[in-house]
Amino acid sequence: MIKSIKAIAAAAVIAAVPFSVHADSHKGGVEEVLVILSSDSLQTQGMAMVLSNTMAQQGAKVNVLLCDKAGDLALKSYEAPALKPKDVTPGQMLRGLLKNGGEAKVCALYLPNSDYGKDDLIEGVGVAMPPEMAGQMLNSKMRTFTF
Repeated sequence: MIKSIKAIAAAAVIAAVPFSVHADSHKGGVEEVLVILSSDSLQTQGMAMVLSNTMAQQGAKVNVLLCDKAGDLALKSYEAPALKPKDVTPGQMLRGLLKNGGEAKVCALYLPNSDYGKDDLIEGVGVAMPPEMAGQMLNSKMRTFTF
């Protein structure tokens, strides 16, 4: 009985080690991230924006690249159903990120392949150029997330 209790205790300690190491590694963590969002799924867009805002709140500089239908989040005319539990849209979350220092750009192919122009984008959203984006993606100090 005592051997099994010791084995369970040892297993619990061993199982907890990866979590504590992972948590500690974030303290010196990534200072800048690139979030590439191309999904047309409302919930995927929402989760990308929730995580982007959360990373910004934790001190990371957040850059967002919006491609394909996700580029619509940056339109002045953007409308979508609000997501629970906070009743906000991915577009509203993007606007909040921009207000808090995040940066967002639509991909270089978005505007030429849509009915929209630069004037249709919300304030603070630019158009990404491939050399700049490739540089961010290749930057070993920047972590890239795709949705």
